Amino acid sequence: MSYIAATLVVVVLVACSPEARGKTVTGVFRSEAARERSGQFITKFMYQGNDGLLVCRLDNSPLALEKESRLLLYQDMDEGLENLSCSKRLASAQLTISLSQEEHNQTIPHQSSPTAWQALYADRYTCQDGVEIPSHADLSFTVLLFNADSAGNPLEHFSAEEAGLHSFYFLLLLAYFLASCIYLQPLYQALRKGGPMHTVLKVLSTALALQGGSALCNYVHLARYSRDGVGVPLMGSLAEFWDMVSQVSMLYMLLSLCMGWTLSRGRKPQSRPLQWDSSPASTALAVGGVITQGLLLLWEQYSDSETEHHSYHAQRSLAGVLLMALRVGVAFLLASVLYRIISTERSALKRDFYLCFAKGCFLWFLCHPVLVLISVIFNEHQKEKVVTIGVILCQSISMVILYQLFLSRSLYWEVSSLSSVSLPLTMSRVNHQRGRY
Repeated sequence: MSYIAATLVVVVLVACSPEARGKTVTGVFRSEAARERSGQFITKFMYQGNDGLLVCRLDNSPLALEKESRLLLYQDMDEGLENLSCSKRLASAQLTISLSQEEHNQTIPHQSSPTAWQALYADRYTCQDGVEIPSHADLSFTVLLFNADSAGNPLEHFSAEEAGLHSFYFLLLLAYFLASCIYLQPLYQALRKGGPMHTVLKVLSTALALQGGSALCNYVHLARYSRDGVGVPLMGSLAEFWDMVSQVSMLYMLLSLCMGWTLSRGRKPQSRPLQWDSSPASTALAVGGVITQGLLLLWEQYSDSETEHHSYHAQRSLAGVLLMALRVGVAFLLASVLYRIISTERSALKRDFYLCFAKGCFLWFLCHPVLVLISVIFNEHQKEKVVTIGVILCQSISMVILYQLFLSRSLYWEVSSLSSVSLPLTMSRVNHQRGRY
């Protein structure tokens, strides 16, 4: 795994930068930015139901009054507004908040379905291109956005598209904890025992631990976010980092393992135990895939500055589309390789082994593109949750399939000649009764 060290260093440097944004937004209202863009973008939030609330607090309300500052709220802001003149664009806002007090509370009208609202800042200088903007002190602000909680009180920091993720990560961590209590000791014994697939088990266990670390960081971030609307940006970045390392580790292992089997079949006896065979060609292909995926992951995560940190996005960027294309391409490559292996394999036991391995690979690489396509039928506020939750669950199932394959006392023991030991995730007793090849 030393081949991906350089990529991981780059991931650390970028992923740990504090770019996460919460729904308690702080900053400075700038007349220059408002004039340049016909309104300074402040934030975006998806309200749902009744009693949505926006709170705007100012540090210098007399200055805001002098500049005739106002906060404009747009419901479902479309691209057609970009073609309007500055004055018409500002006049088309659904709600206008005149910023003349230190604190202003604005109730959002009832939403029959979850709807995205955007907040823009404008003042007297925004549409007056020929007027010089005087030099003023900074106009600092804090904007808090709330949905109604289960009791109907506007205390919920989560946007409609984020609601439920906090509970999901809690349940996921609970599942990881219970699984570790049951399987940690037998897995440790298997790793100590060694065997032809010992390195595979180590990489698989490392990737699973990284997935658990990512879930923990996301949970900590969202738990804090639920209280203050900001969360812990560093934890959100660490969650992305652990997830990226897990993704590139699994890509390297699966691609190198599969290509190594293919390239070594003509050089070594078919009766020998299966193991992680490497060659310059298979290693170069795996490293190339890792570097490509690592760069695309970094580009995808940070190509859209408004995207929240959830590790998986709805693929609205070019980098996201290329990342999905890479995963589909790798899946087709592995399908071609495994088809050639299976079609020439005489042993039924080995064919079953390769078929099980193929299921785990395809589920790992294809779940993301497929879920993105499926998410098209869902509402806007459900799409990212469908992709995020679906990918995590599918990849967890993929890891279970691979563990079941390499740790079972049937296929793994028979095919890889691993000594009999009490191992977790054993396959059915029916398979255990099958003859050896």
